[in-house]
Amino acid sequence: MQKRKFTLAIAPHINTQEDVSKTMLLVLYALLPALGWGFYVFGLPAFWLTLTCVLGAVSAEMLMQYMRKRDIWVIKDLSAVLTGILLAMCLSPNLPLWTGFLGSWFAIIIGKALFGGLGYNIFNPALLGRAFLAISFPLLMTNWTVPIINTDLSAVTTATPLALSKFEHIFTSLQTLFFGMHGGCLGETSALFLLLGGLFLVYKKVIDFRVPLSIFTAVALMTVLLNFFTQGQAGTIFYNFFAGGLMIGAFFMATDLVTSPVTPFGNIVFGIGIGIIVMVIRVLGGLPEGVMFAILFMNGLVPLINRHTWPRRLGQGVVNK
Repeated sequence: MQKRKFTLAIAPHINTQEDVSKTMLLVLYALLPALGWGFYVFGLPAFWLTLTCVLGAVSAEMLMQYMRKRDIWVIKDLSAVLTGILLAMCLSPNLPLWTGFLGSWFAIIIGKALFGGLGYNIFNPALLGRAFLAISFPLLMTNWTVPIINTDLSAVTTATPLALSKFEHIFTSLQTLFFGMHGGCLGETSALFLLLGGLFLVYKKVIDFRVPLSIFTAVALMTVLLNFFTQGQAGTIFYNFFAGGLMIGAFFMATDLVTSPVTPFGNIVFGIGIGIIVMVIRVLGGLPEGVMFAILFMNGLVPLINRHTWPRRLGQGVVNK
C-alpha cells in the first residue's frame, strides 16, 4: 500500500506574485496621465517640483533606514517615490523647490518612519506633508498660477475653481474642469486623466472600489442636501466631483492600503465620512477645499472603524443555556 506524505506548514498558505513594488508601480502607471498633463499645463516648474519632492522623499527614507541600521535599499519598493509624486501633485506648481523638499522630508520622517515604516503609519504620508506645508507656509501654499496654455497672457496668478465659486460665486465650466484647463494643484487639473487612472486601479484590483464609490455617493447626496438649505451655493454634483482634489483624493489618497480600513463595510463607512466632511468644509466652512482634512481625519478613525466592522467570529455571542 502506497504511503501518503503530508506537508505541514504555518500560515499563510496562499502564495501570490504580487509584492509592494509591483503594487506601487501600478499606482505610478495610473498617475502618469494626470502627471504628464500637469507638466504640459504648467511647464518646467511642475517637472522640477515633482523631481525635488521625489528626491526629498527618497533621501529621507534612506536616511531613516541608515539611522535605524536597516537596509537603505528598501527604496526599491517605490513607496517613497510614490509619496513624493503624490505630494507634488497636491502642491502649486510654482511653489519654491525647498518647500517641496521640506514637505517630502516631513512626510517620510514624521508621517511614516517614526510610526515604524511602511505598514505601520496611521496617516497618509503625502497628505500629512501637505498639511505641514499648508500650516507652515499658508501664503506660499495659496499662490496659484495661470496655466501656460491659457490664452490670457496678461494673467499671472489666479484663484482655484473652488475658491472662485465659494468667495465670488463664479462657477468654472464642467468642460474646463473635466479636461483640465484651469489653475490649481499640479495634479488636480484634469478630472479625466485622474478618473481613467482610478478606474485602471479598480480594474487591476489594486484599490477597493467601495472607497471611491462611497465618497462620490456621499458627496452627491450632501450636494443635494446642502443646496436645499443654502439656495444652490453648493454647486452641482458633477462640479463637486471634478473641482478640487476630490478625484485624486478618492482614487489615490483615501484608498491607501495602509491607512484605510481592512473590512468591506469599513471602507464604505470610511468613504461616506470623507464625502460628508469634504462637503461640510466646502460649503459651510471657511476654506474652499476640504479633501486633505477629511481624509486625514478619517485616517485617525480607521482603528475604530476596523474594530466595529470586523466580521463576527463563528459562534460569537452564542450563550449556552
